[in-house]
Amino acid sequence: MNTTDLLAIVNEYDAPIYIYDAQKIENQYNRLIKAFKKVERLKINYAVKALSNISILKLFKYYGAGLDTVSIQEVQLGLSAGFKAKDIIYTPNGVSLQEIEEVAQLGCQINIDNLSVLEQFGSRNPGIPVCLRINPHVMAGGNRNISVGHIDSKFGISIHQMPHVLRIVSNTNMHINGIHMHTGSDILDIDVFLHAAEILFNTAKQFTNLDFLDFGSGFKVPYTENDIETNIEELGKKLSKRFNAFQLEYGKPLTLAFEPGKFLVSEAGYFLARVNTVKQTTSTVFAAVDSGFNHFIRPMFYQSFHDIINLSNENGNERFYSVVGYVCETDTFASNRRIKEIKEGDILCFKNAGAYCFSMSSNYNSRYKPAEVLWINNKAFLIRERETLNDLLQKQCKVEIPDLVTELN
Repeated sequence: MNTTDLLAIVNEYDAPIYIYDAQKIENQYNRLIKAFKKVERLKINYAVKALSNISILKLFKYYGAGLDTVSIQEVQLGLSAGFKAKDIIYTPNGVSLQEIEEVAQLGCQINIDNLSVLEQFGSRNPGIPVCLRINPHVMAGGNRNISVGHIDSKFGISIHQMPHVLRIVSNTNMHINGIHMHTGSDILDIDVFLHAAEILFNTAKQFTNLDFLDFGSGFKVPYTENDIETNIEELGKKLSKRFNAFQLEYGKPLTLAFEPGKFLVSEAGYFLARVNTVKQTTSTVFAAVDSGFNHFIRPMFYQSFHDIINLSNENGNERFYSVVGYVCETDTFASNRRIKEIKEGDILCFKNAGAYCFSMSSNYNSRYKPAEVLWINNKAFLIRERETLNDLLQKQCKVEIPDLVTELN
């Protein structure tokens, strides 16, 4: 996409707005497939939580992907998008046994990361295949909030608790058909990932009838022009070789599964916002946009970096700005960032806005969630309308307060 395309979409659908480039999504998907082309049975399950618009899910169904889900609602979205239940893996954390059983009855692959839940589910549903999510106790990821494989993580069953797992499996006659791990996001050190993979392989040897091994994801994408990223090609070469060797050791063919989210959609996303005010203080120039952490919380929540381009003045002189929002708390997108000179009314473009941006948006301050547009075959398609006041009021119950007060008195 180019500047002309982005500004044309704003002119048609207004700002703030999310825009997704389908070609970039397809390129990332094909890049992953190509990196693991030497693995005969490869399954890419898109992580729905990254971006759950049903049109995006349908796009991945068209590519041939499965889905990785963490809630029954994501499962239901996947089914609504046309996915078969067998192509959906459900990896919850801290949910009720009732929800897990409801998803299991839909026919999805269940992935359990809790000894207590494993024993309860196995006792009640011994005939339903289950995948185990292990915690390899490997620290990986670019931020404590997104590093989920370390020893103090709430995710996964510790590899040191495997004797307990084996006892539960034996007592309940459960069928364990997969082993899963996820070390964290923004992984750069391939050797660390491969080390965790060896732990998964060693765990897999303790189960005789597996169908797949799921290595999670967490691949880092570049956030600036010269930023470093996970070397998918090198990882594909090394892990494919080791996986194929393990299959021979194991004695039966296995599926190698991944569940990428950010890797597939982050770079495809653009968030466009209009500048409301430019405010000079004694030390800072603030550019305040018609948005805030209600629409785009990652910079505040994860301290994530998102490149910001002034689409309205790409050839101007650079100045230093702190880009902030309109929420009545500190909601700073960028501090003292070099950006082409900004004027009120300019359109700013936040890059890498495809993953965990709209999906983490809210109605805080009673603001409306923005529209979403899919750019495909050089055309823009509205895939979510901008919210209105009716959307905020739709589920609220109308109570006549004077009558209620009188009744209570």
